[in-house]
Amino acid sequence: MEPQYSEHPSMFRNNPLGFILAILLIPVAVGILILLWWYLQCMSTKLEFVGNDLVLEKGLLSKARMELDVRRIRSVNVYQSFFNRIFGVGKISIYTAGDNPEIEVAGLPNPHELRTLIKAQQQA
Repeated sequence: MEPQYSEHPSMFRNNPLGFILAILLIPVAVGILILLWWYLQCMSTKLEFVGNDLVLEKGLLSKARMELDVRRIRSVNVYQSFFNRIFGVGKISIYTAGDNPEIEVAGLPNPHELRTLIKAQQQA
């Protein structure tokens, strides 16, 4: 089954000032290490919406996979700072029970699209 939503956190759009600072630090060689670490961190996290499940995968060599049934989701919170809104990214928090989010991912492109997909699937 094809995912309806599948995204990795964004590097530049999530933190443009940090990205520019890392680029400026490339001549000192620290910038390359920062960008490499940041890139691996972003590529090792993936959030997908497949069928009735929300799937979060983390890790490069060892993987951790969490699946949530959409019908069990109680609330979906999207937080976007001013710069996040300009660049179209945000932090999404998924709650099933209690006060702590089950899934929380920052820097996701189009977080409202995922929220809309979850709500539509819950109503179906």
